[in-house]
Amino acid sequence: MTIKLGVVMDAISSIPYKKDSTLAMLWEADNRNWDIRYIEQQDMFIENGQAMTTSRSLKPLRNPECWYQLGDANVHPLAECDVILMRKDPPFDMEFIYSTYILDKAEKAGSLIVNKPQSLRDCNEKIFATEFPDCCTPTTVSANPQILKKFAEKYNDIILKPLDGMGGASIFRTGAKDKNLSVIIETLTGHGKTPAMAQQFIPDISQGDKRILIIDGEPVPYGLSRIPAEGENRGNLAAGGTGVVNELTDRERWICEQVRDSLVEKGLIFVGLDVIGDYITEINVTSPTCLREIEAATSINIAGLLMDAIERRLAKK
Repeated sequence: MTIKLGVVMDAISSIPYKKDSTLAMLWEADNRNWDIRYIEQQDMFIENGQAMTTSRSLKPLRNPECWYQLGDANVHPLAECDVILMRKDPPFDMEFIYSTYILDKAEKAGSLIVNKPQSLRDCNEKIFATEFPDCCTPTTVSANPQILKKFAEKYNDIILKPLDGMGGASIFRTGAKDKNLSVIIETLTGHGKTPAMAQQFIPDISQGDKRILIIDGEPVPYGLSRIPAEGENRGNLAAGGTGVVNELTDRERWICEQVRDSLVEKGLIFVGLDVIGDYITEINVTSPTCLREIEAATSINIAGLLMDAIERRLAKK
């Protein structure tokens, strides 16, 4: 039986050919002769209680000048897709949330959604990490400026960041003696209205912010250490960091074991942990990346491992 794969993503015309993780997934699905349907968020809708979509057949190509071919548009029930990859990049805004409501209906009608829509809503990528306090550096989440200032006084050297950011945006290294601490807190919390995250600074960031990919609970044995540029505290590639692929340490494997059962239970099939030194800093569930960089430096077909996991899940349905 040919598997029908729907992929909800940003405009395929705008993705970065050299490093896009979703494109690698599409190549692997095409290698397996899956029927691929291309969907953007605005293509999904509800009609008389049923999740519907306008989709186009998609043929991914290995050509940096032209990496896709699209067929004619068709309207059909979303659940005609056996599996749907939700690969829309953040921001995690109301449009994203509305899309998960529609995907909920497709899931109830029989589609496998990667990742589970309810868990996409429930598992904020910063706050979700706090479910595993033994794996985290001291952390506080609050909109209250006094609580955040007390945290800064206690730990002195801290990181402050928004709960909905990506790519290293709006991340501040600060401390109790920083004359800009109050304005940083005001900016991130909207003058005490929106929670922000404070974490004790981890000096091991100089060795990299490591992205570890987990597929159906099992970690890929190599991760991508994103090393900050000179004068930077952020390792994010989008912030100028340099990626180095290396094997997981014993501590990193232990961390993966701590989060495994929760990820599987929540239907989080493809996840990216961010680890600095001995600690998780974030658990990325919306649209984890770095697949291509790790594949390029190893012999591991990560996209293949994901499609294998999807096939096993479909076989159990």
